[in-house]
Amino acid sequence: MHITLESDYAIRIVGSLAASEKRLDAKAISEMTCVTLRFALKILRKLASDGIVKSFKGKNGGYEIGRDPSEISMMDVIESVEGKYYLSRCLASGYECTRGMSGRCSYQKVFDQISEEVERKLSSYTFDMLI
Repeated sequence: MHITLESDYAIRIVGSLAASEKRLDAKAISEMTCVTLRFALKILRKLASDGIVKSFKGKNGGYEIGRDPSEISMMDVIESVEGKYYLSRCLASGYECTRGMSGRCSYQKVFDQISEEVERKLSSYTFDMLI
């Protein structure tokens, strides 16, 4: 199991912005993080909509970190681009078990415990710690 490429790239992008002392344009971010410009722009839009980064238009436009790096966790970034984290899709609200189970089965209970632990751990790492 691994995080998605989009989450990996989003973490790189936020890390670069958190470490930068100036506003960066999308091209510079793309080059710094080795993320294609098109994909970087898609990720930046999601991060900006959640306030993790700030977007500025115009001649002096670009992107900068939206909050203090100590207030942004790895979990914040992952959930910004992916949505709520679940180890298994069976934990999502409204999911209908393909095994025909009703209520919570033993697998679901274990998946839920693991998901909570992963979420807790990723929430404990902030970008001030990472840069």
